[in-house]
Amino acid sequence: MALLPAQLILETGEKFSGRIPAHQVDTCFGEVVFNTGMVGYVESLTDPSYAGQILVFTYPLIGNYGVASKEHWESDKIHVKGVVISEIAAFNSHHSSELSLADWLDTYHVPYITGVDTRALTARLRNLGVIAGAITTHQTIEKFEDFSKINWVDTVTIPTTTKIGENEKTVVVVDCGTKENIIRCLSSFPITIRRVPYNYDYTEEAFDGIFISNGPGDPKHCVETIKILRKAMTFKKPIFGICLGTQLMALAAGANTYKLPFGHRSHNQPCIDLKTKACYLTSQNHSYAVDEKTLPNDWQITFRNLNDQSVEGIEHKQYPFFSVQFHPEASPGPLDTQWLFKKFYDLL
Repeated sequence: MALLPAQLILETGEKFSGRIPAHQVDTCFGEVVFNTGMVGYVESLTDPSYAGQILVFTYPLIGNYGVASKEHWESDKIHVKGVVISEIAAFNSHHSSELSLADWLDTYHVPYITGVDTRALTARLRNLGVIAGAITTHQTIEKFEDFSKINWVDTVTIPTTTKIGENEKTVVVVDCGTKENIIRCLSSFPITIRRVPYNYDYTEEAFDGIFISNGPGDPKHCVETIKILRKAMTFKKPIFGICLGTQLMALAAGANTYKLPFGHRSHNQPCIDLKTKACYLTSQNHSYAVDEKTLPNDWQITFRNLNDQSVEGIEHKQYPFFSVQFHPEASPGPLDTQWLFKKFYDLL
């Protein structure tokens, strides 16, 4: 494949040189973020929570085991705006691989740049924080897009309600960009799943519990979701949230959220259960966190990130409402946080 010189230009003016495919002619804009995972690039690229972002992989070689069939993806397409790689594997080898990473990105028309010093770039992002950028062959960019005002959840939610299973207990899954492995985990229990758009009012219908999914962007853009969730809380039925679901639950409870300097995106975030003092290895992908100083007195913090002490879980002291900021379905190695799904099921 013919490659042309190009660069990733940050809004601050800094440039990181690399190469792009010759057919990739348009400039790609996005919010530049980094992921430190050694594996899981297929899951990351199909995670709806990355909508609107240019994803930098810090691990030096990406693509060596290719891309498996859709049944292993987190959604039915790639959601990132662009990809930054140090070295993209020229050859891939795995028994389940169906095509190379480069061919996969080309199939979905996702721009990428390779040959970039991703370690140096990541060091800058850790100092600058998340920042707008562009993958381009131009030497300068006159204007960068403002991604902070876009409701990205509206771009990844399902268009209409769907139903999975036929069981006595019904769980409403509020789809803000749900990862498919969350649906697989919930489906392992004898429940009926009603998957609804993020702004769908389910409070007039019969249900036994509510699940609030992960998703991209600023949770404060999901005004309708928060309003509906606040109404649903008056029923005092079990509610479980993951990632964005934690932030939405906090906002519905009256707390505030804030944007982290460069977010948490990796498979190795250590979190401590404040009740049991057990420490878990967790997979994470989020830009925002709950401001614990604003959490109402009838709520408590259940998990904390051991890297920066940010809130990783909250729970109501009286009612069956709880959520975690990390991804218990993601299996970064062990399955030791999947008990949270069982906890939710037992509350139904």
